[in-house]
Amino acid sequence: MEAAAVAVMAIEHVGSTSVPGLAAKPVIDCDIVVAGQDVAAASGVLAGLEFRPLGERGIPLRWAFTEPARLARTNTYIVVAGSLSLRNHLAVRDILRADPDLRQQYAAVKKRVGPTAANIDEYDRAKNAIVHKILAAAGLTDAERASINANQVPPHDEVPR
Repeated sequence: MEAAAVAVMAIEHVGSTSVPGLAAKPVIDCDIVVAGQDVAAASGVLAGLEFRPLGERGIPLRWAFTEPARLARTNTYIVVAGSLSLRNHLAVRDILRADPDLRQQYAAVKKRVGPTAANIDEYDRAKNAIVHKILAAAGLTDAERASINANQVPPHDEVPR
């Protein structure tokens, strides 16, 4: 198979596993950052590597993929450079790396709700307040946080596997 030439601007390790010392599920979250005009080509490359595209799934300018079995326990996204979805991921990662108090607060919420949440969607909803506190500390505006909060992500049980 011949790979397409795609200008990848960055590959960012995001999510809880990207923050040293933070409690995390054993799942690696990866943002592949490209220019808007390169989304289709980058998606094609991932499809050729047996990733299955899931579309934006309610998050503008971020495309999710189901990983092949050999890369189980990963969440892979193609994200447009400069987009709010990318800034969201980077802001959470970077502020949690830099602010031990917020990192501890976030860890406490994760440890409290993780064992009792019925599913990943309930778990994410239970973390919403602390995530928005983190985004505010990272400098995202009220309008940006409202936009993130308004994303209509379908339930995870609707993700085809």
